[in-house]
Amino acid sequence: MACPFFLPVRRIGSGGWNPAPRLPLGDAYGGVCHARASSPFEPPEETQRELCNCGYARRRCSHFPDDGAADAVRFSVTGDQDARVTLVYILEKDHAPMEHGFMDYDAAGALEPLASQARAFIESYLRQRDTGRSNAATSQPL
Repeated sequence: MACPFFLPVRRIGSGGWNPAPRLPLGDAYGGVCHARASSPFEPPEETQRELCNCGYARRRCSHFPDDGAADAVRFSVTGDQDARVTLVYILEKDHAPMEHGFMDYDAAGALEPLASQARAFIESYLRQRDTGRSNAATSQPL
């Protein structure tokens, strides 16, 4: 569950965790914090790994707004057919769902946190799906 104010912009290495957590966006991402809309900034990598990528930063991050509605965003693929991938997003507060909706993968993607997180999640999903298919194809007996 990534922080709802985190706008992922690039993949970062998966190191830095011991053991590595199951990452909500599929991979670790570096990006920009939009908790204060008037002054977005790029937090230190350690903060991005522990709070931005993993969510639930309320009372742990000095930039998380006291009146922030959601604590985290969760994604899951609900459909994958041909070139269309559909996912559900769930906004959580205090570890409980508070809002949800469905999105179709849009390569253009808006530059706002939820759409950017959805794009990052889908890109990780497609990379892992395609790697799995390649591995399955190469491990089949001839």
